[in-house]
Amino acid sequence: MIKPNAQHFWLAVSFYTRLPCPKNLDYAQLPQATIYLPFIGWFVGGASAITFYVAQFLWSPTVSILLAIISGILLTGAFHEDGFADVCDGFGGGYDKIRILTIMKDSVIGVYGALGLGLLLALKVSVLCSLSLEKLPFIFIAAHSISRLTPLFLMHFYDYARLENSKSQIAIYRPTRHDLIDATVIALLPMLLLPVICWFSILPIGIVTLWLGRYFDKHISGYTGDCLGATQQVCETIFYLSVSALWIFI
Repeated sequence: MIKPNAQHFWLAVSFYTRLPCPKNLDYAQLPQATIYLPFIGWFVGGASAITFYVAQFLWSPTVSILLAIISGILLTGAFHEDGFADVCDGFGGGYDKIRILTIMKDSVIGVYGALGLGLLLALKVSVLCSLSLEKLPFIFIAAHSISRLTPLFLMHFYDYARLENSKSQIAIYRPTRHDLIDATVIALLPMLLLPVICWFSILPIGIVTLWLGRYFDKHISGYTGDCLGATQQVCETIFYLSVSALWIFI
């Protein structure tokens, strides 16, 4: 199992959220902190769950869901959403590896990124509105936890695509098999809060993660930090879609 490491835990909180953290953290150890991503999912999903639970006493389900999503975005600083938009721009407008990587590194969002992010958020809200309001807080926690596991598999099986220094040097770390096993256990624990049939949602998430990994590797010979963020966002949405489809059997 993952040996508790306060330094790595707080580094993960510092990098992936906007929560206050202890000072004097050793950022040289930041790559090893990636195994705590599912834990971060607990926090982000928990914040969305609490926001939704409180908001529903004052506003409609749609407004409450939007506020829950906003709380997660504020907590992470739109870290993964930014990666998704960059991937949409890069792979939408690029024609080879160099061009794709150049576009993704540009901080200006383009048409593909704006459309992709807007449609993704609209899809999330639409699907969440169709789910059980009673179970929605638990769905938020499970979705954010399990979706943050998927980038670790890309990091394990593929190489980092950028050779030069970049803001995503954290992505160079390659989790071990033991890291993946431990992180998987942590990521799946919130699933115990949902009906057993919801466990079947793991299959489409695995298929999508496998496809994204191969797609990224084919076009840019690996992955970047933006690819990891995009994978998290896509798999979070796939989880909502899968649970929604499975819910008719409950």
